Amino acid sequence: MYQRISCVRPLWSVMAEAPMSCDCFVSLPPGSREDQVIFGKNSDRPRDEVQEVAYYPAASHLPGSMLQCTYIQIPQVEQTHAVVLSKPAWMWGAEMGANDQGVCIGNEAVWTRRSVSPGDALLGMDLVRLGLERGDNAWSALRVITGLLEQHGQGGQCIEDPKQFSYHNTFLLVDRNVAWVLETAGTLWVAQKITEGVKNISNQLTISTEISAEHPQLRSEARAEGWWDGETEFNFSQVFSPQNPPARMEMAKKRYKEGTNLLQQHDGSVTAEVMMSILRDKPSGICMDSGGFCTTGSMVSILPKDANLPCIHFFTATPDPSRSIFKPFIFSDCSTPVLRVISPQYSPEDPVHKQPRFQSKVDRRHDLYRAHQVARSHTETKEGLAVYDVLRDLESQCLKEISAMLRGEIQGDELGDLFFDCVDTEMKLYQ
Repeated sequence: MYQRISCVRPLWSVMAEAPMSCDCFVSLPPGSREDQVIFGKNSDRPRDEVQEVAYYPAASHLPGSMLQCTYIQIPQVEQTHAVVLSKPAWMWGAEMGANDQGVCIGNEAVWTRRSVSPGDALLGMDLVRLGLERGDNAWSALRVITGLLEQHGQGGQCIEDPKQFSYHNTFLLVDRNVAWVLETAGTLWVAQKITEGVKNISNQLTISTEISAEHPQLRSEARAEGWWDGETEFNFSQVFSPQNPPARMEMAKKRYKEGTNLLQQHDGSVTAEVMMSILRDKPSGICMDSGGFCTTGSMVSILPKDANLPCIHFFTATPDPSRSIFKPFIFSDCSTPVLRVISPQYSPEDPVHKQPRFQSKVDRRHDLYRAHQVARSHTETKEGLAVYDVLRDLESQCLKEISAMLRGEIQGDELGDLFFDCVDTEMKLYQ
């Protein structure tokens, strides 16, 4: 079933410089200052990759219809939830996103002792979107992902480049009440339930012996491979971690040791502002802005425990959150796509659809991305720095309005167009 791709380290060597890691965070009370679940993620991808923020409304589908994902087709379900996604513009799936049921999901690349299947299958990013479209809560989204994983597998080219780069995935799934860490190795999987405090995932297997759910053949396959003796306590990360992990991934572990973990330092006082500051932190490597990879998109979500209050999701839609602002999105009956953060479409001539794939590149920059590029080229000028000050003031004002809404001081329906308004204002400032 699996064909070995020449060892893990050369996968990074196809890049000009390897990334440190990709990161996903969650804080549940009492880790959060308020009675809220706070979710955050940086998406570290190839430097020139464009990430768009796309809204898809809830939809009904004909029985027996098929769904085209990035590479393969799978059966469609009859009803899908509304979703908002931060996604690489060339693929169907998403790096991170949320649905109208109050579920957020992000994924990270991992490598394990099981080889990555070289053929087309579901990308981890496809599984993120499928979990959001079909999951009513974090647990049901997890069951969607694991069911599809077992049926269709995971694999396929993960970057817009002819050089091979594939991986397995770990996921953080969050709703208003709980978080789940889901780690995979091929079609096998293991999950850990998080009910309080803070937790992060990166490009490492983190689940050891605290297992809440698992694939029914996980342990028998580990024993058959000779990775576990069947007698000692089963430790997933020890059993399935590769013997020669990428050096940069090993280095990233240092960020999450006691005393250096930025999230743990704020345990008990995490807010959306705190999460944004963590995602903007460059000295730690969480915000990556050097080499062949960089932070191409960021997301922060506020999920109030009170189900009568709306969830608020913030997206940058541009690279480098230290030079971008988080713009709030709230699901409402009048939510519409914001075209200035949607990339051009090239089907059927898109290089992702033509065989062999990725032999050429197309310009996927959306309007906000283009304007942001111009603004970044002037970051060292007095005028350029002044623009960022104004943008941060705009972000701060949005956060204040949202806090007022969550306290019941203003109505949530007054904020339904905030994402559009923020993008529009940002564009005008860049011009």
